[in-house]
Amino acid sequence: MILSKRPDIERFLKSPDAAIRAAVIYGRDLGVVRDRGHQLAARIAKDPDDPFDVAQLTDGDIDGDAGRLEGELAAQSLMGGRRLVRLRLTTDKAGPDKVAAEALTRHAAGELNPDAFLIVEAGNLGRDSALRKAAEKAPGAAAIPCYEDEPGDVARLVRETLAKDNVSLNADALSLFVARMPKERGVARAEIERLALYLGPGSNTVATPADLEPFLGVEPEASLADAASDAFGGRLADAQAGLRRAAQEGEAGPAAVRAIGMHLGRLRRTLTLAKSGAGLQEAAKASGVFWKQEREFLRQARTWTLDELDRLQPDVLAADKACKTAGSPDQLIAERLALTVAGRARRLGL
Repeated sequence: MILSKRPDIERFLKSPDAAIRAAVIYGRDLGVVRDRGHQLAARIAKDPDDPFDVAQLTDGDIDGDAGRLEGELAAQSLMGGRRLVRLRLTTDKAGPDKVAAEALTRHAAGELNPDAFLIVEAGNLGRDSALRKAAEKAPGAAAIPCYEDEPGDVARLVRETLAKDNVSLNADALSLFVARMPKERGVARAEIERLALYLGPGSNTVATPADLEPFLGVEPEASLADAASDAFGGRLADAQAGLRRAAQEGEAGPAAVRAIGMHLGRLRRTLTLAKSGAGLQEAAKASGVFWKQEREFLRQARTWTLDELDRLQPDVLAADKACKTAGSPDQLIAERLALTVAGRARRLGL
């Protein structure tokens, strides 16, 4: 069964159909995939992190052991709760995709532990994916595609996340903030949480555009934003100089990786709008590109493609995760990411 409409998806995530034993959640925006996976897991298991009731696997676990997934799905809960098996696929290798498809088909038909539930979180599964076909075909499974957030989705996420800390933005401030946000859900959520800390959790603040100016700063002219633009423009030396200048100004590696992720998000948003028929300049403005950066940004947008950006996104997410690890050389990680981006830009002809 396919669930592609937002109301149907939200209804299922809040109250999963008792006849469904498996769900495949997939899409380009891994942040949205992860959010929906966590939401569904919380409905299935009392504690999604309980090692007795929940098994968490990756494609590496099943690539060399075809029976591992079926074994977990056949196992009974050790503590008497409902058994939950979570599988995260981070590659597009055919082997794990096929293994997962075969296990899902058997489990959806009730051949394994019928009380267990399988959640698969994956990237952008193509139409030739055996797993995607199996989830769409099986009556006991749900295929849930996740698409890139629209401005309305981002605005909703901002409101809901800030409300948890009893802070908010007025209409003008919300429009300003959303226009400056990356479209990748994971990076966007981090920015919203940072804003909540800035406004003061529990303060009941209703921020205006003037209140956001110190927080947003002159982001398009800042060293990190310039460094990100230089990296995507193929100018490695300038990018590295910008990162080191930002480090001297107190901006550490995680902020640098975030700036690169935000630039990638703007490029993706621009190219998506252009693919839908918008003019490139119009799309860039809708993506929050500062007018002083527009000329260089458009030069990059004419060269980068959505496929190239998709191939780059895992590197950005991996760098973001690595920077948050205690004791990590975050500045070196950021410079290495800039090297990767600039290298791909040069190969594209920038």
